[in-house]
Amino acid sequence: MKIENPHLQRFDNLVAMFFDRARRGGNAPFLWHKQDRIWVSQSWDEVAQQVATLSHKLRNMGLRRGDRVVLVSENRPEWCIADLAIMAAGCITVPTYTTNTERDHQHILDNSGARAVIVSTAKLARSLMPAVMRSNAKLVISMEALRFGQQGDVAIYNWADLLDDEADYRAETEAFMANVGRGDLACLIYTSGTGGAPRGVEQHHGAILHNIAGAAEVLVNDFGLHEDEAFLSFLPLSHAYEHSAGQFLPIMVGAQIYYSEGLEKLVSNIEETKPTVMVVVPRLFEVIRQRMIKSVEKQGKMANWMLGQALKLGEKDYHHGLGLLDRPVDLLLDKLFRPKIQARFGGRLKALVSGGAPLNPEVGVFFHSIGLTLLQGYGQTEAGPIIACNRPKAGIKMDTVGPPLMNTEVKIAEDGEILVRGELVMRGYWHNEGETARTLVVDPAEPDKGPWLYTGDIGHIDDKGRILITDRKKDLIVNDKGDNVSPQRVEGMLTLQPEIMQAMVSGDKRPYLVGILVPDPEWAAEWAEEHGLPRDVKLLREHESFRAALRDAVDRVNGQLSVIEKVRKFDLADEAFTIENEQMTPSLKIRRHVLRDVYGDKIQGMYRS
Repeated sequence: MKIENPHLQRFDNLVAMFFDRARRGGNAPFLWHKQDRIWVSQSWDEVAQQVATLSHKLRNMGLRRGDRVVLVSENRPEWCIADLAIMAAGCITVPTYTTNTERDHQHILDNSGARAVIVSTAKLARSLMPAVMRSNAKLVISMEALRFGQQGDVAIYNWADLLDDEADYRAETEAFMANVGRGDLACLIYTSGTGGAPRGVEQHHGAILHNIAGAAEVLVNDFGLHEDEAFLSFLPLSHAYEHSAGQFLPIMVGAQIYYSEGLEKLVSNIEETKPTVMVVVPRLFEVIRQRMIKSVEKQGKMANWMLGQALKLGEKDYHHGLGLLDRPVDLLLDKLFRPKIQARFGGRLKALVSGGAPLNPEVGVFFHSIGLTLLQGYGQTEAGPIIACNRPKAGIKMDTVGPPLMNTEVKIAEDGEILVRGELVMRGYWHNEGETARTLVVDPAEPDKGPWLYTGDIGHIDDKGRILITDRKKDLIVNDKGDNVSPQRVEGMLTLQPEIMQAMVSGDKRPYLVGILVPDPEWAAEWAEEHGLPRDVKLLREHESFRAALRDAVDRVNGQLSVIEKVRKFDLADEAFTIENEQMTPSLKIRRHVLRDVYGDKIQGMYRS
């Protein structure tokens, strides 16, 4: 389904936009998922019918306009249907991560004051239901069967039973939504808690509509829209980035959405579904880059020569442009090398869009070298979440995040902080007036233009209007001499080394930086085999030669850093940083405050020795 200039259309709310697209899409496929090893689809018409039916049932259960409904599910068609149905009932979606602990669920249920919960599986319900029993939520809808010996005063409904209704509630639902405007709250998205307890960000319908209109304008003007646009949904839909860019953007442009089976099957899912757009976080690009290099290394001299030439020419093209003498080799790579790489990404990919965390420019240049367009975006949950994105027509520069989206104001404060203004800015933090007042500030000279969002990021704008982010205000390390160091930059460079999978550096109010490293398990196993040592990383860490190999990797990075950025000492983590041990957020950012607590003794020890 091709939508002409979707970014120029204005809707009062997200549900109205969806029903408009559903009328246009009719029986064409919309949502895809894997069932018994086969991709199966639901049409736009089928999804619209289910959204209207579920929203009718939610209203009949007693839910009222403005009530909060928690949604706990992995990415699947029912996620999209539930989200739209909650909004179509006049309620507010509260998406939460599938990795949340019982304590996390309790915080969100209590803080949001949710009256109902939609959960996908019995497995996810195990950590959720104890919190529900202690909350004000008295309605639970389960996509798959739940069995509880005792459920107290909580009413549990089965998804299939609720949708088993032949009546058509679409006209009723659209009439109900006619009274919902762009300023009304659509969802409460809780930040992932990199620095403490999650806060509920109030995203209104207009914020997301403004956001995806700007993203659609980039797609239309820089790439063009076709009849069969397809997005592969991989990042958690509970994350604002995927919620807007991976769900509502494809709806706006009339695209199909395929739901990935997860990280282990992501590569095969890409080949099977042939997406035109993928929204991904930088950490995944780094993983893909390492795996591709290792894969090519095993294919012999010719493959390695072509990769080397591709990287050499890609670097030159990115910085200076190719010369006439480079053309023959470049044409050879276009015929024999790059198509094979592109085929592994489905062969139709217009762009990989990176967001959610800073992208190391070296990774961006790598993907440019192998013939894939990688766009780095920038944003925050508090801004819908996309603020800016690189654009081919504006000239992609990997150390920038591109110009602001359409109708989005950005300026730099006197201290270098990036400020954002426009309809995309949140209404505030739920039940947190103090933090809202610190983050949203109205210019008294322009009170009618809405508040400026103080992002907490430090940066500047180049001569072509592209934003460069240099630091994170709160995450800056200030050493004992008062020098500022960006830990993300150093950590990003460390994790580009094949020996290092993860890293966290520390050094606030200290004379130098130290690091906690997680060795790459594949590299460690290969190194152990070569040296006749046990493959277990916990045993390897005791061998001085193993630490020396890691020291070499750190020294390579130090050679590219200034004196104040160099990592003077390091120690090894006890285990990988994961979502499960709460050392990473679901969007794969390290929880710096958690790691400082866990490895406090090791960090202190590196300054004493």
